Amino acid sequence: MFFVMANSLIGGRARGMAATAGIMVGGIFHTIFGAFFVGVISQMAPIILQLILLASASYMAWIGYTLLRSSITVSSIGDESAGTLRAAFGQGFITCILNPKAYVFVLAVYPQFIQARFGPVWSQALMMGILTIATQMIIYGGLGLAAAKSRDWLISNPRVTIWIGRSAGAAFILVGALTVLRVVAA
Repeated sequence: MFFVMANSLIGGRARGMAATAGIMVGGIFHTIFGAFFVGVISQMAPIILQLILLASASYMAWIGYTLLRSSITVSSIGDESAGTLRAAFGQGFITCILNPKAYVFVLAVYPQFIQARFGPVWSQALMMGILTIATQMIIYGGLGLAAAKSRDWLISNPRVTIWIGRSAGAAFILVGALTVLRVVAA
């Protein structure tokens, strides 16, 4: 959510929607992972999930660290540094597939809905994927549009932007640490 809002604040509505599209494509990856996990990995190699979660936690902590150290305000970022829509899409995809809570969500929800007794796993996974992408479009797209609309207010209040960024950084570090604790405790 923070990623989409930041892209909308920095680069406007189009960049926020490109970030959302990247996250939606990442949702496809989670659907494939969920179906594969339910069908195979949970029986054969649970260590793979732990490695994915640890890599994700490291990535989240790195994002948090960079946000904690930053003092960037919306007004200090010009259009030149806003990047391309393609970059926002790619970063959205990477952010999505390395998001540890998405894997936790898949592990908590998919086994409840994808079961052999309900029919072919691929058709169940397809439905879960469609629902995931639609939900991401509504939630992240809505946040992106709202953030793009609030850009002018944030430009006139730079301390708020710094506080929001640093708070987001602390939240990212906390999520990374909690993920590591969960993996170690398992």
